[in-house]
Amino acid sequence: MHIAYKNDSYAPDLPGGKHSNDYDMVVFCHLRWDFVYQRPQHIINRLAKGRKILFIEEPWHRPEEQGSRLIVITPNLHLLQPNVQHIEEITAILPQYTAKNINTGWFYSASFLPLLGYFSFDTIVYDCMDELSLFKGAPEKLVQQERDLMEKATVVFTGGKSLYESKVQHHDNVYCFPSSVDRDHFAKALNGLALPADIDTIKGPIVGYFGVIDERIDLTLLNETALLKPQISFVMIGPLAKISEHDLPRQHNIHYLGMKGYNELPGYLKAFSVAMMPFALNDATKYISPTKTLEYMAAGKPIISTAIYDVVRDYSKNVDIIDTPQKFAMAIDAALLKRSNILSPTDYNDILKKTSWDTTVEKMQEILKNTVQQ
Repeated sequence: MHIAYKNDSYAPDLPGGKHSNDYDMVVFCHLRWDFVYQRPQHIINRLAKGRKILFIEEPWHRPEEQGSRLIVITPNLHLLQPNVQHIEEITAILPQYTAKNINTGWFYSASFLPLLGYFSFDTIVYDCMDELSLFKGAPEKLVQQERDLMEKATVVFTGGKSLYESKVQHHDNVYCFPSSVDRDHFAKALNGLALPADIDTIKGPIVGYFGVIDERIDLTLLNETALLKPQISFVMIGPLAKISEHDLPRQHNIHYLGMKGYNELPGYLKAFSVAMMPFALNDATKYISPTKTLEYMAAGKPIISTAIYDVVRDYSKNVDIIDTPQKFAMAIDAALLKRSNILSPTDYNDILKKTSWDTTVEKMQEILKNTVQQ
């Protein structure tokens, strides 16, 4: 997936060779802006409506290029892609792009802690969307870096209840903001969208997933269920991360369509007969609160999921929870025959009307305002 930039160009130099540096906020994020469109993009795009933001990605070393990239996403939102090898080296290039005295520093990963010494922030926000230290390949020092960041943070937001219960033990100003949904966007799947060509040719019924395909997906469960249900097409949409093509199960009825743009997802969702969340139950999924639960609901799809803790306790009346290929196969049959014992998708409305990304960001800003005034 590639997010189309409003102005896909390098930010112009100002007179004297200096870049515009009057930012109100600097965001530090481990996820690429044009990767899967998720929590950081939803929140930061909305915050940028009222403040000027510099969004700094992890190092992206390109020895064939001179200098780093500063990309204008909107007039109020600039993206810095540092052409260095290590996060610590970003400090040396920061004077080219930003002043030191900034109102707010917003962290999505504690791995950026070495940059904190360059800045003088009035407010430090840690928006903890995942327990990154439990992900495959996470550096050991990340645990200590997070402890240090939380000591310095003014406020901590969490992306789910399980994360909140973990972080509230280590900070006295923690607020839970589970992933929300852009309901109108995904409800387009209920309307007269044309199906994308690569899914329109796949024989239905389709049991589908979209999102990152990594160590959090139970590939064995997917493979064995596909064997049990040869007449069902299983469609996986999204990029691979930390696993390779060789790790993916290959059956005639499992289809991998790759990464798609955020704007394309409603069309693919429309083709799903059933939406699935076949997550493995491991360290990497211990604290997750999948955004796609609500996105599937907004599209009116029956949902089948493994027993992710936050999904079970928040949505067990609306999501069919399974733990074996046999139960997965039975849940598919029940959903297709509309004989599931969970509530009908028409009952999603009570959940969806209580949440939106707009409301989430409004509440975050109110907390920040009150925190600063104290």
